[in-house]
Amino acid sequence: MHRWRVPLGYADLRDLTNPRQAFDVVSICSPTKSHFNDALRALDLSPQLIFCEKPICADIDLSEELVRRCEQANVQLAVNHNRRWDPDIVRLKSELIGGLWGRVRSANCKYNKGVLNNGSHMIDLLHYLLGPLTFLYAGSPLYDYSNEDPSVPAMLTSASSIPICLNCSDASDYSLFELELVTERGVVSMEDGGLKWRFRTADSSPQFPGYKALLPSTSVDGHYLHTMTAAVQNIYAAITSGQTLASTGETALEAQRLCHVISKGASKAVCTPQS
Repeated sequence: MHRWRVPLGYADLRDLTNPRQAFDVVSICSPTKSHFNDALRALDLSPQLIFCEKPICADIDLSEELVRRCEQANVQLAVNHNRRWDPDIVRLKSELIGGLWGRVRSANCKYNKGVLNNGSHMIDLLHYLLGPLTFLYAGSPLYDYSNEDPSVPAMLTSASSIPICLNCSDASDYSLFELELVTERGVVSMEDGGLKWRFRTADSSPQFPGYKALLPSTSVDGHYLHTMTAAVQNIYAAITSGQTLASTGETALEAQRLCHVISKGASKAVCTPQS
């Protein structure tokens, strides 16, 4: 409150002396295990919108229930899958739709720190760029975050049969969140979580006549750090002029459902040595 010059605040929602005072937006930034009860308290305040950290809840059933309750209360639910507000991601989606890169041939993804905790960001990003995904199979889980939420490698496919490889690393080594799209006309790489972008376009090979090759890469700074500003702008427009939210309870549920399937697939991939 001191840092951002907020004049009125409480240590706990239960400290509100007038629980019906006007709150347009309630932001849920508490630990995941607290989201469900905190969001129910927020609904009691009758806001126009709840902005919830991802995942909505750790339990898929509770996430489904919370989305349903928000719909019943006519309260909009935005979920912080923040790359949907990343200007570079928005532009890339437009370029893919417009055919600038031609057809997408494959997607290679790298992440760590839990298939739900961080992997849901990647799954949601893939949904946003490539559309609905289908689970094929999962590898053995890597417990680099928690026993309840391991990182899991997996193979997926899009509705247009784009093969997607989801790889993971150990979060104790370093943070990793990167996406590479191999397309008809080149390779697009999001690096360092979106802080860097690398592009390699295809052209005639200078060494081998009649063949095409990838040209040397060009690298540019990304605008990932602007995502929260864009999120606030979208939320403001949603409650003042009816603008569509970029990330909703439904889009977050789509990602969590697939994360749940991947996690279940990983449990089947674990081999127990025979005695």
